[in-house]
Amino acid sequence: MRIGIFTKVFERATVPEQLDAVRAHGLDAVQFDMSGAGADPMPDCFASVLCDQIRGAFSMRGITMSAVNGTYNMIHPDRVIRREGLRRLRELAEACERLGTSVITLCTGTRDPQSMWRRHPDNDLPDAWDDLMQSTDEALNLTEDTGVTLAFEPEVSNVVDSARKARLLLDTMRSPRLKVVMDGANIFHAGELPHMRVILEEAIDLLGPDIVIAHAKDLDHDGEAGNLAAGTGLLDYSLYLSLLRRAEFNGPIILHGLSEAQSTDAIAFVRSALAAA
Repeated sequence: MRIGIFTKVFERATVPEQLDAVRAHGLDAVQFDMSGAGADPMPDCFASVLCDQIRGAFSMRGITMSAVNGTYNMIHPDRVIRREGLRRLRELAEACERLGTSVITLCTGTRDPQSMWRRHPDNDLPDAWDDLMQSTDEALNLTEDTGVTLAFEPEVSNVVDSARKARLLLDTMRSPRLKVVMDGANIFHAGELPHMRVILEEAIDLLGPDIVIAHAKDLDHDGEAGNLAAGTGLLDYSLYLSLLRRAEFNGPIILHGLSEAQSTDAIAFVRSALAAA
């Protein structure tokens, strides 16, 4: 496993400056967001010259773009907004080879119309799941010729709010290009934190072979809580990383949910925890 970081942690004017900051922290892998290039996180279209510049900046510094953010609300209550997100996903998928990555991260979404990261009670209704099935199927079909992997993250605020629902989505779609982003801080519903071991073990047992990226952040309570720097909260990192090792996960561990000022300590913490695991 290699340690990486969200490029958004480093607020810089250009991609080369962001990547220089990544390198200065001793890292060589990132989850990239197009906003670092002065673009929309999900651009309307991609200029070839911009993609080439981004890839060149990565290549010059020996940094891997482990994934690029492609999050949009896959079950937004407005079908028109969902269709636009899908169209932009296609644009991003077509640009991935030129950017130098093959993994796009997704958000399974919520019925909340303002924020795709906020829970809504209608997420649990059958029609929300039906819309997710349709959106996922369309996303896989529209990006099939690009060969990209689409990696979604189970988290309590979204329609896929548990490892079991993530497993159900994978088993229903049965696509080798649909995979999982695992974040140990995002899967505890209210009242579940005392059962951390059971929930983490179940999550890794169910999803282990399909995890392509692991996230590293922390939480100080259950529910919609996972927004602390790794090592500053209650997540049992020894258990979390040991379970990933047991599942033979060998992908990137991407830090986020932290400020640049916290990055040095968080990187050192995860590095130490990984060595101990």
